[in-house]
Amino acid sequence: MNKSSEVIRQRRERAKALADQGVELYPNDFKVSHAVDEVKQHIHEHAGAVDETAVFAMAGRIIGLRSFGKAAFLHFRDYTGQLQAYVKQDEIGRQSYALFKQFEIGDFIGIKGAVFRTKTGEWTLQAKEIRLLCKALRPLPEKFHGLRDPEKRYRQRYLDLIMNPNVREIFVNRARIIQAFRDFLLERGFLEVETPMMQPIPGGAEATPFKTFHNALGMELFLRIAPELYLKRLVIGGLDRVFEINRNFRNEGVSTRHNPEFTMLEFYLAYATHEDLMTLTEEMLTFVAKQVLGAPHFTYQGNEIDMEGRWPRLTLADALSKLGGVDPSLFNDRKRLLDFAESKGVQITKARRLGKILNKLFDVLVEPKLIEPTFIVGYPVEISPLARRSGSNAGVAERFELFIGGSEIANGFSELNDPVDQKRRFLEQVEDRVEGDEEACYMDEDYVAALEYGMPPTAGEGIGIDRFVMLLTDAPSIREVILFPQMRSPVSSQ
Repeated sequence: MNKSSEVIRQRRERAKALADQGVELYPNDFKVSHAVDEVKQHIHEHAGAVDETAVFAMAGRIIGLRSFGKAAFLHFRDYTGQLQAYVKQDEIGRQSYALFKQFEIGDFIGIKGAVFRTKTGEWTLQAKEIRLLCKALRPLPEKFHGLRDPEKRYRQRYLDLIMNPNVREIFVNRARIIQAFRDFLLERGFLEVETPMMQPIPGGAEATPFKTFHNALGMELFLRIAPELYLKRLVIGGLDRVFEINRNFRNEGVSTRHNPEFTMLEFYLAYATHEDLMTLTEEMLTFVAKQVLGAPHFTYQGNEIDMEGRWPRLTLADALSKLGGVDPSLFNDRKRLLDFAESKGVQITKARRLGKILNKLFDVLVEPKLIEPTFIVGYPVEISPLARRSGSNAGVAERFELFIGGSEIANGFSELNDPVDQKRRFLEQVEDRVEGDEEACYMDEDYVAALEYGMPPTAGEGIGIDRFVMLLTDAPSIREVILFPQMRSPVSSQ
């Protein structure tokens, strides 16, 4: 038997011993009157004049325990923070103290008492009563080494949250970020909606979908890769300002910036252009940063990022030439572009369209260099099947992508509302699928029919919530900001 199994065996024996004494291991009748942060606020408000007769009923997990014979100090933690408690036999009685001596780190307790300040100046709860609320049968990781192995942290996020307070802070901030986005849009008259996560035709992006089958309907369905086509149907229906904070699913690789299941904010605004959206995006992301961090500037992976002011606009062509080292004379020469890509070690798997080659070169050679907030505009229409053509250049879409910290954060465009052009674009995508591009868009006849009823001039955008959370929490990997990221193999039973 290994050491871990032996410790678990011993804890289970101690739990049985408690049960044999008539102790309920999992009661549910303890009433909590205050959380840790409420008690700390009370102390702060009454500093120097705390009523040491006021009794607080609190509960949490024991995370530290030091025993001195007939007295002990412990630290317990609830969802708001941690506090020290002092347990003394003379205060709670011999029998209760004997029972308390059988409690262990990891157990949940209920504790009642008043606060006082120790000789070292630490505010402490003087226990008048202490009860076991939940017996932990497995030990927590050793506190000095903590839980650092990324694989174990992601697979056993509950342990990660227990042992690493900074991880909890990431997810508290994630919730605040999402709420700030919601507040910003609601304040501007947007309506929050929900659209199907299972769709008969996956649309709204170029990605490989996950497939499932609905037995009762006898039909194949796809987990959505984007809510775009449904949200635009709502605009057609007269909901001029809509947004959805949604979960999308794309059957793609796992990396520091990709998870098969991820969260996006997608919103649509009638009578607006992609230029309007860029201005709105500057305002919105700066607002969210200020709400969460208190300022529009922060450090991400050692780089100072300032979101104040107007962000640069750079065309895709200029970015490729100035930052990627691509000679503009190559832009319309497929063979020379492919030779250039090979010389730079860039693997091109989709070479049918020049736009795909240029975009891949951009991803590898330019994107990592875009640290400060930067809009890239001037994307080819052939890689923008749902975007409106530029009025001055039919080969270019009215589209932008936003990059911060070397990563794509948002994608937006003036929406294509010409049903004839949209059908033509869909058919081109179908050709790409026939040629082997599994990420190309499907033909969606119903969406084309919807457009034929008329969609007002509209602009829409998707913002990667996970990646933006990475920025504001200085997280190096998307797995750090998703509570339960997808892993390559299931957790083995222990």
